[in-house]
Parts: sequence; C-alpha cells; structure tokens
Amino acid sequence: MSRLAQLLDEQDVTEELVLGSSVGFLAIHGGSLERVTDTIARAAARAAGASLYAVVQPPRLRWHLPSHEFDPAASPALAAFLDHVEVVVALHGYGRHGRWTDLLLGGGNRALARDLGRRLSLALPDYQVVTDMADIPGRLRGMHPDNPVNRARRGGVQLELPPRVRGLGPVWASWEGPGLAPPTTALVEALARGAVDWAAA
Repeated sequence: MSRLAQLLDEQDVTEELVLGSSVGFLAIHGGSLERVTDTIARAAARAAGASLYAVVQPPRLRWHLPSHEFDPAASPALAAFLDHVEVVVALHGYGRHGRWTDLLLGGGNRALARDLGRRLSLALPDYQVVTDMADIPGRLRGMHPDNPVNRARRGGVQLELPPRVRGLGPVWASWEGPGLAPPTTALVEALARGAVDWAAA
C-alpha cells in the first residue's frame, strides 16, 4: 500500500472533490497540517465555479506526505480531478523566519505564475509576491514532475502562503471576524477572479 493510500485510510482523514470549471484548486495538506489552505481553496473554487481537490487531516494528525507522493493511482478522486482540469493552483502553507509576508509562486506553468503574481501584488500590496525561481527555496519550488500541480494538462502554480496571509499568527490573534481575516479575503477574491479569467481563455 502506498503512503498516500495509508494516509487516506486514516480515521477522519477526508478527501473533497468538486468538478467545476477547467481550473482547479488543490489543497493536499489541508486541515491541521497547513492550516486554512483548504479553506482558501474551497472558498476560491466556490466563488469561481472552479474545481477542487483537498485532503483534510483531523486535529489529532499532522502527517506531511511530500507532494510528489500524491499519486493519482492511489486516489480515484485525485485521478478524476486531474483528468478534468486544464490548469491547477496548489495552495500550501509554509513558515520561515524573515519571510512572514512572502508569497512564493512555484510550479511548472511559469506564465500562469507570472499572471497570478501580478494579480496578487495588486490585491495584497502589503505582501511580497515572489515569482523568480532563484528567490524561492528549492524545497518550495514545486517542480517535481510527480507533484500533482504539474500533472494537469497545462501544469500549474504552487502557491506557498506564510501564516500571516492565512490569518494566523500574532498579527491576527485577536481577529474575531466576521469571515476570514482581511488579507485572506483579498487572496480568495484574487484567486477566484483569476480562475474565472483562466477558464474563459
């Protein structure tokens, strides 16, 4: 049994699949692992009528399976998602000292990364949007050919999000809503607008 199959067999681990437009949002480390990534992916997909695939881990579990081990052969839902979409935006969470406001755009579709980067720069002026691969740490570049973000027909963008833009950490500790923290809302709206435009292209 593959490690992905083992993860999906864990109690209370759930897969979410929505087949919408030809643009898909991925959140394979959702739930307790890379918090709020599945919330952002779900909200953007819903707002844009886009597709969604997410793996959500329960609070008791924080199993970080590398992206390249998310093999569609072990998940009919992931296989159906990748067969349906043309391009993908994969949402991940990361935290590195000194990079609390850096959004990193990796993945194989560099034209899409640059377009998304422009959109995010406009939507989030207080954040730094990094699209130059030389400025993205190697382990966060999302370039492995088996990474699901690169398995769609036209590839995709791996978007690494620091805690602050996800509404986490001391800056947003007192935020009580309503809804998501302001930068998270702006992020969702920018992703949704992009998905609508890309699906129509």
